[in-house]
Amino acid sequence: MQEKHLYEYSVIRVLPAVEREEFVNVGIILFSKKAKFIKVYFALNEKRLACFSGDLDFEQLKSNLQSFEKIADGEKSGGKIAEMDLPSRFRWLTAVRSSVIQTSRPHPGMSVDLEKTAKRLFEDLVL
Repeated sequence: MQEKHLYEYSVIRVLPAVEREEFVNVGIILFSKKAKFIKVYFALNEKRLACFSGDLDFEQLKSNLQSFEKIADGEKSGGKIAEMDLPSRFRWLTAVRSSVIQTSRPHPGMSVDLEKTAKRLFEDLVL
């Protein structure tokens, strides 16, 4: 029997006009401390985001979201935060912000296949 892993996930959101508090889900972060697993998936639907605001810099948004991936993956190009341990990286990525890119509060779950669960959550909540 496969072991079930406790995980937490958070939805990555873009708020084109922060003051209006309207958002579009663009990604997920899934983390499991025991399994030493963290994964970020994102996709920018420029057409959908443009409906909220025509002033978005999509190249900057993409660059910032790629930074989330680098930090999660512990890449050197992710800076000092990417050098932190896995739980600290997840907590930093999911910290409350008042910027164009924000995350939901973390939600718990159990999974025998964390990669598959991350992909399913991404498809269900973002795509």
